[in-house]
Amino acid sequence: MSETTLEPAFPFGPLSTEEGAAHIRALLADRPMSRMTMPLGGDVWIIHRHAAARSVLSDPRFVREPFRTGERTVPYYVPFPPFLLSTIQFEDPPQHTRLRKLVQKGLSPRRVKAMRDSAVTFANSLIDDMVARGGPVDLVQSYSLPLPIQMLSDLLGVPSSDRDRFERWSSAFLSVSGKSPEEAGADIGELGAYMAGLIAERRADPQDDLLSALANARDKDDTLTDAEILPIAFVLIIGGFDNTANFISTGTAALLRSDEQRARLLADIDGLTATTAEEVLRIGRFAMGMPVKGGVSLVPWVATEDVEIDGQLVRAGEAVAVDPASINQDPEAIEDPTAFDIGRKDNPHLTLSYGLHHCVGAPLARMELQVGIAELFRRLPTLRLAGEPTFNFEHISQPMTSLLVDW
Repeated sequence: MSETTLEPAFPFGPLSTEEGAAHIRALLADRPMSRMTMPLGGDVWIIHRHAAARSVLSDPRFVREPFRTGERTVPYYVPFPPFLLSTIQFEDPPQHTRLRKLVQKGLSPRRVKAMRDSAVTFANSLIDDMVARGGPVDLVQSYSLPLPIQMLSDLLGVPSSDRDRFERWSSAFLSVSGKSPEEAGADIGELGAYMAGLIAERRADPQDDLLSALANARDKDDTLTDAEILPIAFVLIIGGFDNTANFISTGTAALLRSDEQRARLLADIDGLTATTAEEVLRIGRFAMGMPVKGGVSLVPWVATEDVEIDGQLVRAGEAVAVDPASINQDPEAIEDPTAFDIGRKDNPHLTLSYGLHHCVGAPLARMELQVGIAELFRRLPTLRLAGEPTFNFEHISQPMTSLLVDW
């Protein structure tokens, strides 16, 4: 299919990788955004261009308060759980700014750097278990999920005696848990009660962990209340488990699909790990060679007044969301954007958002992704696919649920 005959419809697909790339190029050339009607919440503008996305993501005139208060349903494919609407992700300035500043003090680069050695050790213990069992194994269940779960337990300061319960309760947030809504709700309730108790303990007797840092974080005369810390912990659990596991699985699958890029990594794992992680964040799913569909977006915002973005008028009260597939393949921002290049030096992808809502857990996610990919290929250089990956398209994050590998 040639680009000249494409009508850049949105949503679109599924298309082959080549056709999907051509369709995205046509969209980017044709308009900055498309209007579509979601199954829930009505219409939303979906932004395709990188510059337009950066503009919206850094503009305080776009807010999420109507979603947080229940005035509006989030325009999306599936409903957002009520507890998620109460987290920092749905706050706006000045409350968002205040919470973010205090969280960043607790989730510092120093703290994340100190966790790297333990991440390497645990990753290798998981690989030891895989080797002892023999392949093929499901990488999602054996490696991609357990690694971030362990790291988040360490980060939050969950005592080793409580790890089994914590992991069981926290799995209610996971897209691959298979739990019914009733089971998940019960687990989340028990986890909330447990975390509230742990926060109170850390406020009275601080330890060297994130909950202690949050419970005792101060900015001038400002502190976080227990009621504010709990939703922050929930966001970290959701992002720290599910999203990071998806990135590790996606990155592994993308590398196993590309003999050239995998050979580059194996030849210089330490030198290429950081740029490999960024390229996986930018274009990992596309690089897997799976059918390409257009329509998935990040969490939307609502315009508080009429705003013109890249020539398109967005009226007050209209919802706007970002299409990560398009913005991360915009040739105006990224050179040769459809190429999977693990050595890419200039990589301004927006997968972890930007501006006001840049992912507060980005340093942790990057560290876990780097360690997860580096140690896996360092230990198992002959790793290969043993089946096609499977996905859960009914979940908000549309995650990979299994990935069979052998070596």
